[in-house]
Amino acid sequence: MRRSLSNPEDVSELKRRLNQLNEHSPRKWGRMSSAQMVGHCDKILQVGLTKIVLPETNLVFKTVGICTKLTMKVCNHGIPPNMPTFEVVKLKENCNFESTKADFLATFEEFLSSLQADTLLRRHALFGEMTSCDWAFLQYKHINHHLKQFGV
Repeated sequence: MRRSLSNPEDVSELKRRLNQLNEHSPRKWGRMSSAQMVGHCDKILQVGLTKIVLPETNLVFKTVGICTKLTMKVCNHGIPPNMPTFEVVKLKENCNFESTKADFLATFEEFLSSLQADTLLRRHALFGEMTSCDWAFLQYKHINHHLKQFGV
């Protein structure tokens, strides 16, 4: 079954797993701390809410992005470890885990409301045209990917 932020059970599962995470949770790959990862996920949600604007990409990256989105939708694949990301959504500074988690949860609820109202960004710099179904599916995949990164 395809998991999605449109499914209340999948949303509850992500929240439950997030609550298992703490500031000392060890990562399985990458460089981010657990607090930085939660902050990164918050920033990715803000892209859909149009609070953060990603830079334009060239035709090659757009093509790769659109093909990746289609492959994930058709094959239901996850995101591989150590994928590159836009600089604007990286967190390099140390941050407080609890306040970052609270910020994420507030953004997450706002994202879910916008998802329901169908008011999310329509064109992603990498993935091209985006429907609410695309956002719900890809954001589930993204958050799930990073929770797995920290073993939850």
